Amino acid sequence: MASMADRDGHIWYDGRLVPWRNATTHVLTHTLHYGMGVFEGVRAYQTVNGTAVFRLREHTDRLFRSAHINGIKIPYDKQTLIEAQKEVVRANRLEACYIRPIVFYGSEAMGISAKGVTVHVAIAAWPWGAYLGTEALERGIRVKTSSYMRHHVNVTMCRAKSVGTYMNSILAHQEAAQDGYDEALLLDVDGFVAEGSGENIFIVRNGALCEPELTSSLEGITRDAVIRIARDFGLPVAARRITRDEVYCADEAFFTGTAAEVTPIRELDNRTIGSGKRGPVTEKLQKAFFDCVTGKSDQYRDWLTPVAA
Repeated sequence: MASMADRDGHIWYDGRLVPWRNATTHVLTHTLHYGMGVFEGVRAYQTVNGTAVFRLREHTDRLFRSAHINGIKIPYDKQTLIEAQKEVVRANRLEACYIRPIVFYGSEAMGISAKGVTVHVAIAAWPWGAYLGTEALERGIRVKTSSYMRHHVNVTMCRAKSVGTYMNSILAHQEAAQDGYDEALLLDVDGFVAEGSGENIFIVRNGALCEPELTSSLEGITRDAVIRIARDFGLPVAARRITRDEVYCADEAFFTGTAAEVTPIRELDNRTIGSGKRGPVTEKLQKAFFDCVTGKSDQYRDWLTPVAA
């Protein structure tokens, strides 16, 4: 397998662009050992008007909220990191890509306390197609309900996109993949539907959308975009507790996320959902979403930030 560390290009690291292979950290970096750090997943798309980043300001705002929740002081302001993300895309001459900002503690000390440890910021960008596969966007995916639960709200702060909490996602996804599924669905500590390992979930019943309450789930930015698109279509959208068997009996179900975009779910726990293929509401929302991110829709043009200098 090719290494992500062995690539041409540049990474923005603590205020400047450095050659990709030189963007290194020490093995005693605090975040590597204790998981205290925050990050974002952002996408840039090739649009009809050139490369643009989807909801860049919203992603940057969430990065700062995540840091605030975890008591981490980012040593740059929001506008600096907005410009840095655009700069990374330009420097690597990317037309469409995934952007990964990460905020992490340095290597001045070991032990639980991060007092006095330097906060670093790095931003990388690379080409990344459909997260769950191009075929999945049309055909849908098979999902397994995980034996792992999403965190209780007082175990970790679920509104933060934190480095350490993704061990929960990795375990759930590994379990699903080992059992022959494409992705995992996690329940909350009370047994209600929470989210996928890295995605929010929606179900469709009688032409209306329903999502789980965001108690133990991340406040997804793609999720928010889909809700706004759905409401502009006149579709009702509600947030409430959803049971696992309610997903089994839904007319349609789909995941949303920066990586997953809008991915239909055709099956959960060997139960076919609806017709067993991408449903009409999912298809309508998916098309509108891709029209939006590629600049074909004037209605949501303010969600796109051009990367050109």
